[in-house]
Amino acid sequence: MRVPPETWLWGLALFWLLAAALYHRLLLLVAAVLTLVLYHGLAQWPEPLADGLAKQEIALSGRIVSLERLEGRVRLNFAVARCQGAAELPRCDHLKNVRLDWYRPPVLEKGDRWRLTARLKPPHGFRNPGRFDYGAWLMDEGFGAIGYVRDADNAVRLQRGDGPALTERWLASRVHDDFTRRWLQALTLGDGGALETSQWTLLRDTGTTHLAVISGLHVGLVSGWVLLLGRLLARLFQPYCWRMVIWPWALAGLAALAYAGLSGFAPPAMRAAIMTLIALWTASGRHAPGVWQAWWLAFLIVVISAPLSLVSSGFWLSFGAVAVLIVAWRWQEKRIWWYTILRSQALLSLATGGATLLLFGQMASFSLLTNLIAIPWVSVVMVPLALLGWLLSPVPQAGQLLWWLFGQTAHLFETTLEQVRQWQPQWQPVPEQVWPIAIMALLVCLVWLVPGLARSWRWVASLMAFSLCLGGSNAPALRSGELSLVVHDVGQGQLIDIRTASGRWLYDSGPRTRSGFMAITTLWDQAQHFDGVIVSHGDTDHAGGVPVLKALHKVDRWWAPLRDTIDVEGLTTCRAGASWRVDDVNFTFLWPRSKATMPAAENDRSCVLLIETPRHRFLITGDAGQDVESRIVAHYQEPVDVLVAGHHGSHGSSSQRMVDMLEPARVIYSAGYLNAYGHPADSVVRRFHHAGSCQWNTALDGAIAVTSRASGIRVVSRHPVSGVEQCRPGVESGR
Repeated sequence: MRVPPETWLWGLALFWLLAAALYHRLLLLVAAVLTLVLYHGLAQWPEPLADGLAKQEIALSGRIVSLERLEGRVRLNFAVARCQGAAELPRCDHLKNVRLDWYRPPVLEKGDRWRLTARLKPPHGFRNPGRFDYGAWLMDEGFGAIGYVRDADNAVRLQRGDGPALTERWLASRVHDDFTRRWLQALTLGDGGALETSQWTLLRDTGTTHLAVISGLHVGLVSGWVLLLGRLLARLFQPYCWRMVIWPWALAGLAALAYAGLSGFAPPAMRAAIMTLIALWTASGRHAPGVWQAWWLAFLIVVISAPLSLVSSGFWLSFGAVAVLIVAWRWQEKRIWWYTILRSQALLSLATGGATLLLFGQMASFSLLTNLIAIPWVSVVMVPLALLGWLLSPVPQAGQLLWWLFGQTAHLFETTLEQVRQWQPQWQPVPEQVWPIAIMALLVCLVWLVPGLARSWRWVASLMAFSLCLGGSNAPALRSGELSLVVHDVGQGQLIDIRTASGRWLYDSGPRTRSGFMAITTLWDQAQHFDGVIVSHGDTDHAGGVPVLKALHKVDRWWAPLRDTIDVEGLTTCRAGASWRVDDVNFTFLWPRSKATMPAAENDRSCVLLIETPRHRFLITGDAGQDVESRIVAHYQEPVDVLVAGHHGSHGSSSQRMVDMLEPARVIYSAGYLNAYGHPADSVVRRFHHAGSCQWNTALDGAIAVTSRASGIRVVSRHPVSGVEQCRPGVESGR
C-alpha cells in the first residue's frame, strides 16, 4: 500500500487541528505519539538510488537477509552495510536494502555476509491499469535499488550465515522431499520465497494467500492450543486453584514468541506475536485492559516498533480483520457455535475481500467457501503437524513421520485448491468496477455488523448497497465514432490496445527479453478476444508477445509487413491504402507501399497505421525512420491529434519535416525505463517541445490512456505528473 509521505503529513496536521479544536487530552496524546512515530517512520523510509548511480558498478558489503532460488539464478534481499561507487559518482551511503539477481551463483545461504560488485538502478516496474505495481511494492518493502551482481568471480564471502540459515539446514538434512520442505519453510519459518511462483498463483487465484506464511491466525491457534494444554495440566496438578494460576497464560505467550522466532522475528510474525500477547493479557482478566483498549495498544506497539508497518497492506488487513471479529463476537446474539463461526467467517470474508480488492484489484469468486474449509485445514491440521515435527525432530523416526504426514496434507491441500480453481468462474472485475464492488462488500459487512438492527432491515440495506454499487460500476461505454487507445507500459517495446464501440485491436505485442520473459503476460489474467492484431515488424521488442497471443488469446485476423514476419496462419500483409471502417472509425495503412519497394531495413518495413474518428486523428508509425516519414508526409499532410512517436523517440525518427507537416498536438513515447538506447532522444523531445506538442513517456508516466469523444480528447497516465512535459492528464480537450 503506497502512500506518499506528504499525505501522511497532511493527515497528521488535520488530526492535530481536530485534537486542538476539541481540546481532548487523549486526542492530543495520540497526536503526539503519532508525530513521533511518523518522524521515526519517515527517517526509515527507503531513499531510492540516485539517478547518477543507475547502471554504474558499485561496491557493496552486507548480509543476505533472504534468497529465492530461480532457474539459473538466485534473487537476494541484501542488507547493505557499506556502499561505495567511483569518486566522481554521487554518494550512496543512504542505501539500506537492495534486491539483487546473481546469475550462476556459488552456494549461498541466508545470513551470509558478502563483499561484491553490483550494477543497480532505482526501483521501477510496469505500471498498467489494474495491474500489480512492482516498483511501488519494492519501495514498500524497503528496497532502495534493484540490480544484479557483476564480476561474480571476485565476490568474497566475509562470514558464513547463522540464525535462520541454521534452521533451514537442519530442515534440509531431515526432509528430502522438495515439496514438503517448501511448505514447511513457508508455514513454520515464514519464508514465502520458498514457495514456487505457480504455488503463489494457485493461492492467489483461490483467495488463500493469507494461509501460506506465518499469520496472526496461526500464531493465535498455536498459543490457544498451548494455553488449553497448560490449563488442563493446571487442573490436573492444582485442582483447587487452577483457574487462578498464571503460568498457563505465560506458557501460551512463550509459545507465540517461539513460533514467531522460527521465522527470525520477521515483521508479519512479530506483529502477530504482539497481537497474541496482548490478546492473552486481555483474556486472562488480571489487571487487563478492555478489548478495544487492547486493540489500540497492540496497534500503537506495532507502529512504534515498526513505523513502516503503516504502509504495509498486511498491517491494515490484520488489524482490520481483528476489529471485524471483535464486533462480530461482542455484539452477536447467543447462537449455536457453528452459526457463530459461519457468520464470523462470512463477515470476515466480506471485509477482507473488499479490502483486498481495493489494494490489489483482484478477487477470487469462491474465496468465502474455500476459506471455510482451507482455514481449519491449514490451521488445525497442517500447522500442528509441522510444529510437532519440529518439536520431535531430534527423534528421527517420530519427526520424519510427522513431517511425512504434513507433506500428504499439503499435497491434498494443493490438489483441492487446483480443483476449486478449475470450478470457479474465471472472472475478474475491470478497473472501473473495482471501487464500486469493494465498497459494496464493505457496506454489506458493516450493515450486518451494526448492532440493534432487525434482520429484515439488514437484508433491505444489503440489497440497496448491492444495487447502488452495481449501478455505479458501469464505465461509460464507447459510442459510434469514439475511440479508446491505451499505450501500455511494457518496457523497451510497444503494445497498444485500441477499442471502438464494438471492436478491439492490438498494435504490436510487446517485447520478449533474452530470458524469455514477455511483458504481455502481465497485462491480463483471462483470455482476451481481438478483432485483429497488427505486428508492425519482426523485431522482438514489437513481435515478442506473438507466441502468447497465439497460445492464450483469440485473434480473428493478423497483419504484418511480410508473410514470414511472424509465424501465424492466415496473415494479411499491410499495404498503403488498405483500410476498414468500424463504428464510424476509419483505419488506414499508410506504409509500406508494395513488396517490390519494401526497404531492406526491418524497422523501415513497419506498418504505419492512421486512425480517424469524426473529430480526431491518431498516427502510429512503428519503428519507421526519417526516410519512410518523408515518403508518408509527401502524400499525407493533415495535422494529427495524437502521435505515437516512431522508434520509441529515436533520433533516427520524428524528423523536423514530419513534425512541421503533421503538427502533432500530443506525442506518446513507448520506451523502457533507463533503456540502453537513450530513448527518447533529447533532440526529438526538443523538436516536439518547440512545436507545442504535449508529450508523455511510458517509462516515467506508466500506461497512457487516450479517449476520443465528442467533448474532446482526454489523456490519463498512471503517474500523476508527466515525465517529459508538465502536461496535466485529463485536462486536454478539443485539438
